[in-house]
Amino acid sequence: MSKGRISVVTGGASGIGAACVRELAAAGDQIVIVDRDLAKAQGVAAEFGGRAYAVDVGDEKDVEACAATIERECGPVDVLVNSAGIIQVPLRPHDLQMTAWDDVVRVDQRGTYVACVAFAKRMIARKHGSIVNIASIAGMRSMPLHAYAPAKAAVIAITECLAAEWGPSGIRVNAVSPGYTLTPALKNAIDKGERDVSALTANAALRRLVDPAEIGRVVAFLASDAASAMTGANIPVDCGWLVGTSWSTYGGLREANG
Repeated sequence: MSKGRISVVTGGASGIGAACVRELAAAGDQIVIVDRDLAKAQGVAAEFGGRAYAVDVGDEKDVEACAATIERECGPVDVLVNSAGIIQVPLRPHDLQMTAWDDVVRVDQRGTYVACVAFAKRMIARKHGSIVNIASIAGMRSMPLHAYAPAKAAVIAITECLAAEWGPSGIRVNAVSPGYTLTPALKNAIDKGERDVSALTANAALRRLVDPAEIGRVVAFLASDAASAMTGANIPVDCGWLVGTSWSTYGGLREANG
C-alpha cells in the first residue's frame, strides 16, 4: 500500500460505512475495510485500491489480530471509523429474545469498544490518531429499541470516556449520530412498504431523510486536521429530527415560512 494517511472503516462494506469509505478515499486516504462480509468488503475496497479483512468485531482476539495484521501489511493506522453495527426489530421487552439483545450489544457496543482499544494502543505509541464512532439519535432519545438504543447510548459514553483518557496521548475520539438515513437497507424496506417515509420525516425540521454521503462528509471532517481541536463530541446528522420531535406536543412542525 502506498504512503499516505491510512484509514480503517469497520462495517465499511455497505450503508453508512461504505459512504464513509468513499468520503475518506476522496480526501486521499488509503482505505482498509474491516467487515464480516469479506467478499462485499473486497468489492468496495477495490473501487479505491484498498484492502479488506474479515473480522468479528465482538471478538477481541480477532480484532487484535486484525489490527496487528493491518499495521504489518498496510502501515500505521491514522484514522479508525467504527461503523460496524446491527439493528433490531422494535419489539416490547417481553417479546425481545435475550439472544437478540445480546447480539446487538455485542456488535454495536462491545465491538466499538474492542476496536477502539485494539487500534488506539498503536496510535498512542505514535502520539497521533483520530477515531470516529458511529452512534445514533436512538442513543439520545427514548425509542422502542430496547437493545439498539442503549447500545448506541453506550457508544456515545464510550466516545466521551476514551476522548478524556487518550487526549493527553494525542488521540482524538468523536462520534456521529445519524438520523433516519436512506441506506440501501432502508430503501429496500420502503420499496417493500415496510416503512413509511412520511412517518420517518414528519418530525424532521428539513422534512427529509439523511443521505449516507452526508454522514460520510461529517465523519471525514472529524477525522481531518480541520477538526484538530475537537474531541469527545457527538454530532447529530439527522435533518433536524432531534429538534423537531418535541413540537408534536404543539401539533407538529409548522409549514414553511413565507
